[in-house]
This record gives sequence, C-alpha cells and structure tokens, in this order.
Amino acid sequence: MRKSLNLILLIICLPILLQAKNDTPMKSIKDFGVLPKNSAAQNQINLQKAIDWASPRGAALFVEPSDVPYKVDGGIVLKQNVSLVGVHGPVGRGTCDAEKKHPVGSVFEIEDETNVFIWVEGATQIKGIQFWYPNQTFADSARIIKYPPTIQVSHATNVNGVTLSCLTFYGEYIAMDFNAPKKFPCEQILFEHCYGFPLSGEFIRIDYCYDIPRILHCHINPANMRYIGRSFHKEVIDAVVRTKSFAYSINHTDNAQVMDVFTFGTYGGIYLGAATYGQMTNFNFDCVAVGIHKLGDNAKNRNWQISQGSIIANTGENTDNIHPIIIEGEGHTSLMNVEAFSGTNPALSTVKGSTDYLWVRGNEKLTISMYGCRMWGYLGPKPLTVENPNAKIQATDCWDKDQNPFNLH
Repeated sequence: MRKSLNLILLIICLPILLQAKNDTPMKSIKDFGVLPKNSAAQNQINLQKAIDWASPRGAALFVEPSDVPYKVDGGIVLKQNVSLVGVHGPVGRGTCDAEKKHPVGSVFEIEDETNVFIWVEGATQIKGIQFWYPNQTFADSARIIKYPPTIQVSHATNVNGVTLSCLTFYGEYIAMDFNAPKKFPCEQILFEHCYGFPLSGEFIRIDYCYDIPRILHCHINPANMRYIGRSFHKEVIDAVVRTKSFAYSINHTDNAQVMDVFTFGTYGGIYLGAATYGQMTNFNFDCVAVGIHKLGDNAKNRNWQISQGSIIANTGENTDNIHPIIIEGEGHTSLMNVEAFSGTNPALSTVKGSTDYLWVRGNEKLTISMYGCRMWGYLGPKPLTVENPNAKIQATDCWDKDQNPFNLH
C-alpha cells in the first residue's frame, strides 16, 4: 500500500520537479555553449547569449569549474539583473594545474588587447571568478601589455548596484574601472575580497559615484601568482611604481567607505580627490612613494576620517618624492593611530627613508587633527612639512622619529 502511494506521489510530482529544474534561476554557461575547447571569439558570442537570456529573468550564470580556462574575447556586456558566479573565494597565490602551470576552476582566459573584457550595468554581480592574462609579462618591463580594464562601468546608462566579490586577477593592467561619465554617474558599488597586481598601478578607480561606494578587504600583491611560478620580478614592480598612479583612486564621490585594504609595490596607496568625503580604516600601504593623497574643494564636507593604518613609504624616484601623507585643498582630515615608517625591501628598488610624515601644501584654509600617530623613518628635521600658511593643525599624543612625544596646538 505504501509503495503504491509513493508511486502515485512520484507520478504527480515528477512534472512539477522537472519544471522547477528547467526554471532554475542559475544555469551553467556550458548550457549556452561556452566551453573550454572553443575559440575566444565563439565563447564571447555564446556568453553574451547567456547573459541576454538571464537578464529578463534576473538569473545567475554559473561559471562551471574546469581544468582548462575558458578563452573569451572582450566586449561582453553584463546586462541588468544578471549574476555571473564562480566557485572561488579570492585565491591570493593562485590556483594551479601542476603540469601546465595555469589557474584552474572558474577561470576566464583573456588575450584581447583591444576591448574592455566586461562592461557592467546595474543590479549585477560578479563573484568567485579568476581572470587570467597568459600573455602578460612577469619578468620584462619592456613587454608590459597595456590591456583595457578587466571590468568597467557602463558608459551608456546609469549604473546602480554592482557587487564585485571574491575576484582574482592575474596579469591585468587595470582591474576595475568605475570612472563613470559625468552624465551617467553610478551608485552603490561594492568591491570586496578582490586580489591582484595591476601593472598600471590602478586596481580600483572611481569617478562620479554617489551614495556610498564601498571598497572592502582588497589585496594587491606582486606575488599573487606564486603557485603558477609567475611572481612579478623586481624590474616589473619598479615599472609599476614609475607610472605614478594610485592603487585606489576616488573622485567625485559621496561618503565613500574604505576598510581593510592593502597594496604593495605601487606608487601610491589611495588618492582621495577634491570632490570626495568618507571614512577609511584598517589599511596597510607597503612599499609606496605616497601612501595617502587627500584633496578638497570646499570647507563644508570635504572631510576624511582616517584611522588604524600603516604606511611604509620607501620607493620612488628619490627621497624628495617620498611622503607617506600629502594633504592640500580645503576641508578637514582626521588621522588617528596612523603610523609611517621606512625600510628596505629586496622585492623592489627602495631608498633609505621618506622626506617627512606629512606634507601640507597649497594656500587654502584647511584643518588637520592627529591623535596617536607614530612617525618614524623620515629624514627631515621635523615630521611635518607645512607649506600652507592657512593650514590649522593639532596633534596630540603623537611620537616623532626619536620616540619623543609630539604635540602641536
């Protein structure tokens, strides 16, 4: 009796189960003909078809793991409502096929030197994916390929709501470009747990982004392909420093949030443009020439609260160009428990120390407060170089290079 009842229930429920399976909100990209054996051009066409299918459904596309990366040409548009999802968290030293020495899993292999790899529209997500540039040099600075950005905000529409999470980049030139056009500003962009080493020195750049963009838990390191045997050589890291760009750059942005970010071997840590304000905490900018460059174009809200960080300023053209922190323009800057020091590192060309801890320049009225800041390794007579006669600075319970108390009121 029980067997008969179970059989009847199966007969009744099977069509429903099959229909549910067919209507699943996530499908493998292989279902649309995106295959490791295909050419990059064919996979680009098929991946775009998959995105076109997913967009009206608000569906997710699964980048099914493979022992061979998916070759894909650039020019893809991730249309509104679509998620592109792989299997990985960030893999800071790379995944690796032991024999072929390339990454494995949810991996896109990119050789296109002309097109942005993927443009993103609003209400989209890219998560758990690796981006692999096999032709990029890791040893010869003269052979650096200036690829277009891997991920770029759409320039054809307003983009509201993008999640970029658990992504790893290998050999990229610019990782994530959210310099939106002024007529199409973006909002609510989230970058989290993303790893790479951009050979332009630019990992995340943002312009015309309103309503709280967030950069969280991102890590830039030239040893990110160690498992593949492609850690970047000293001359390549030196070339990245010579670009004089910043790993993180924010312009024309309201209330940006930056937390737990790291960079190593780029010219600059973070650039906080004149029309920005926000908060940054728990950071480490290692082997840079400039750790923080903060500007401001008005006195009302061009204010940054910066805390719990460390800056190792020890590379660049010469000591005169090395400053852990530069502040200019209008507005207020609060520095709490931000230390700076210098020292040598064999991974790149370094110098024996920075000019100062803080360089204040310009002539517009600005204010700076400092608390608990340890200032060590600067070569000048004072930790602060103040060239702005209208700057007002207060320092409490700080420490200079001789481990003496430093207070300024």
